[in-house]
Amino acid sequence: MGEGVVWTTSVVYVAPLTLTQADIVRCCRSNGTTTTTVAAYPQLGLAAAIDVSVDADEPYTPVANRLETYIVPVLFAVIFLIGVLGNGTLVLIFARHRNMRNVPNTYIISLALGDLLLIVTCVPFTSTVYTFDSWPYGTTICKISETAKDVSVGVSVFTLTALSAERYCAISNPIRRRISSKPFTIVIAVAIWLAATLLALPSAVLSHLRAARLVNAHQIEYCYPFPEQLGDAYRKGVVLFKFLAYYAVPLCVIACFYVLMAKHLEMTTRNMPGELQGQSAQIRARKKVAKMVLSFVIMFMICFLPHHVFMLWFHLSPSSHADFNDFWNAFRIVAFCLSFINSCINPIALYFISGVFRKYFNRYLFACLQPTSRRRRRHLRASSSAAVATAADNTSTRANSLSCRRHNSILTRQITLTTVTNADNLS
Repeated sequence: MGEGVVWTTSVVYVAPLTLTQADIVRCCRSNGTTTTTVAAYPQLGLAAAIDVSVDADEPYTPVANRLETYIVPVLFAVIFLIGVLGNGTLVLIFARHRNMRNVPNTYIISLALGDLLLIVTCVPFTSTVYTFDSWPYGTTICKISETAKDVSVGVSVFTLTALSAERYCAISNPIRRRISSKPFTIVIAVAIWLAATLLALPSAVLSHLRAARLVNAHQIEYCYPFPEQLGDAYRKGVVLFKFLAYYAVPLCVIACFYVLMAKHLEMTTRNMPGELQGQSAQIRARKKVAKMVLSFVIMFMICFLPHHVFMLWFHLSPSSHADFNDFWNAFRIVAFCLSFINSCINPIALYFISGVFRKYFNRYLFACLQPTSRRRRRHLRASSSAAVATAADNTSTRANSLSCRRHNSILTRQITLTTVTNADNLS
């Protein structure tokens, strides 16, 4: 092979989720001719068709020698552990404590359930895409994974939108708060899950295992959500629709609610008469909840922005296939990881923002990690309280006994007097 020789491939499908552009080089070097081969860009399990031209002198790095092969699965194991513990604890708190079942917390639990769905059904399988050449889990898991991912993202962004609307109504019109009533909140949460499920139906129906043949007749299978018979127009349309429906439009709506909320708070603070100054504590509490919701929105925006940037560039830019390089390879790995980190970050944010949630988290998750002396002091306080309660009960019992004896003595005297009086009357 001479210097400067360029091997050009035909349509190349982004496939087994572990191959990269270097695998295209390997295929081209093996065949020494124009060929159809496979490359991988693990953007949340999605695959795409690309045209690639590669330099035959580009070095090939085997999968076992790539850093992401070891870093990404370890990171996903941490995401799985934190996500299950954090979101599971949120659900437990909501189920066991009636005082936590208010309107904002109902939406927060809906978020936690959506994140749990993604963590349980996607993370264990998607974390292995860097260690296997072929999808090993079959068609059913492929459909479940793609569907759960879309449902979870839909539930997250639609719930954040509903939370923002509820906070605006609670602050701007606290008297008429139908949107903040518990029955209405439950209806909205159920409607969000139904809408997210309906939008995910195409992934449930159309996702399938697609076969690709590599060098030396080696065949692999990969989970592919785009049916070949619908062509590139469908693939590009889905990518654009998900960007608009799951990211751009909801964030614009949320931004509008927060702008209106800020204006109302500014006017209320400026024009509040003296007799209403007592409401300032209530307004501060509502502002604190609004800031908590805003933190969720910002984290969602940051975690999913790289994913959507890569997807739009890769699928819609005419030159993306030729421009794909090490930068874009690293960028899509970061985007891939951030989109899953979002599913475990909300409980962490709640722990640092909300003192109430922090108390329950400490009770259920971190009680065993507290120092022995602190646990002993708490045990002594509990024992002292129990002793005081027991002493109080004993005192109360003695008092009741004395009272009963006095009462019986009085009754005896009354009976005696009555008997004497009756005897006198008879005589």
